[in-house]
Amino acid sequence: QVQLVQSGGGLVQTGGSLRLSCTASGGTFSGYSVGWFRQAPGKERDFVAAIRWNGGRSYYADSVKGRFTISRDNAMKTVALQMNSLKPEDTAVYYCTADSEIILSSLREGTAWDYWGQGTQVTVSS
Repeated sequence: QVQLVQSGGGLVQTGGSLRLSCTASGGTFSGYSVGWFRQAPGKERDFVAAIRWNGGRSYYADSVKGRFTISRDNAMKTVALQMNSLKPEDTAVYYCTADSEIILSSLREGTAWDYWGQGTQVTVSS
């Protein structure tokens, strides 16, 4: 069982940057793939980014590619999402997620992930 606690987020102007962090407790963090999803009001929860358990290749939604960077620190049991060049359409509640058995083809499916953080609001003003 893994517990995920998020920090970061807030209000920023268009073009600004924010960094989200997620700290895990319980489980063997290095054995978990981790990711970020977001949910805007009235919309479904969408995939943002993920990184496999072995810290190899990262995966991004097309809408954030080149602007967002996901990273993990297994020693600190943290996963971060650095968000640059933010746009108003990035406004959403962001969730970190973890799973020990998720397969590559399911990374972008929210229902495939087992553990979720509490969510944190990111608001980008125009």
